Amino acid sequence: MDLPIQGILTREKAQRMAEFFGVLGDPNRWRILSALAFQDMRVTDLAEALEMTDSAVSHQLRLLRTMRLVRYFKQGRNVIYGLKDQHIFNLYREASEHIDEPED
Repeated sequence: MDLPIQGILTREKAQRMAEFFGVLGDPNRWRILSALAFQDMRVTDLAEALEMTDSAVSHQLRLLRTMRLVRYFKQGRNVIYGLKDQHIFNLYREASEHIDEPED
């Protein structure tokens, strides 16, 4: 085959995507994303809603932040987390809908 196939990822981009989706390989991270899909929340509120410790939630959020899946901002003494942008919401929604589809 002489011509490259269009659309094939470069090795570097494929590696970055593997790392990105690797971060999503944890059910607790998906639960955090699901909570943040519809409202911004403090770590304490996330921990309570998910029945996890503040420390465990903070650890997961740190990993999600490294892949730019969540953002945070300070509101007084509180740190509030939310999804990074509409792309992340769309990724969450599409994955959730795909899982709910009946198998062929």
